[in-house]
Amino acid sequence: MQYKDYYQILGVNRDAAVADIKKAYRKLARKYHPDVSKEADAESRMKDVNEAYAVLSDTEKRAAYDQLGHNYHSGQEFHPPPGWDAGFEFSGADGADFGDFFSQLFGRMGAGRRHGGFETAAGRGEDHHAKVLLDLADAFHGATRQITLRAPRIDHSGHVVLDTRTLNVKIPKGVYEGQIIRLAGQGAPGQGGGKAGDLLLEVHFEPHPRWRIDGSNLYLTLAVSPWEAALGAVTPLNLFETTINVRIPEGSQSGQQLRVRGKGIPSTPPGDLLLTIKVVLPPANTPKARALYETMARELAFDPRSEQRS
Repeated sequence: MQYKDYYQILGVNRDAAVADIKKAYRKLARKYHPDVSKEADAESRMKDVNEAYAVLSDTEKRAAYDQLGHNYHSGQEFHPPPGWDAGFEFSGADGADFGDFFSQLFGRMGAGRRHGGFETAAGRGEDHHAKVLLDLADAFHGATRQITLRAPRIDHSGHVVLDTRTLNVKIPKGVYEGQIIRLAGQGAPGQGGGKAGDLLLEVHFEPHPRWRIDGSNLYLTLAVSPWEAALGAVTPLNLFETTINVRIPEGSQSGQQLRVRGKGIPSTPPGDLLLTIKVVLPPANTPKARALYETMARELAFDPRSEQRS
């Protein structure tokens, strides 16, 4: 998708106060509103202006947008960095029907509603929502982690500032990607003696150099030797301080996927472990290794391109 500089669209500085943003929006709305504007591109310009205002006039969305930094230019090919929105504490967000850029950045900020997050009883404080990044090992062993959250607010001068707080959170064994951990009473305070809302932490995992996570399933590329692939083998695999034995079927090929049921994240029910076979050839970098390859070339009636010729 393409990056959109909302500050540039509204013609304001990045440190503009809320009043300045509203003033700029009203001015542009009078210029580009399709009902009154004579500009040829009034409709598309007004859509951009509405999108920019929807973000910069919302304290929480603006704080998250600012987290992306300002080293991008409008129209530049852009993909949000992994985990860019982790640690922001939100009270929710509306999913307005704007472009892909808006939707990809802010479409998930109201996700807690699906888990009962933001529906509040009279007097009860509003539930808050935050995305947190955990180590994948925490899912296998459980842990207690210190998590720092940043909650945006408007100060007396009309500028966005971030308040931080730190919580010790118990991470249950078996927690999976996308799971919600509910912390009772850690949301917004209630009104008129009402109970405080809850804090809903949406679990995601730090990128791992070997493993890929999808819900409670784990994915791994498993390197095997040519003889293991051809003859079959049983190979040990380290799974976060636990060793399991994986059976490689005889005649396995690169790209083939093996499923080991119940050996993914130990949730309820447990996820699966999905292994993609990658046959790795030993180098012919010694006389003995070269001689072995030459023997195979002479004695094995094998043509890897036979199907292409038929």
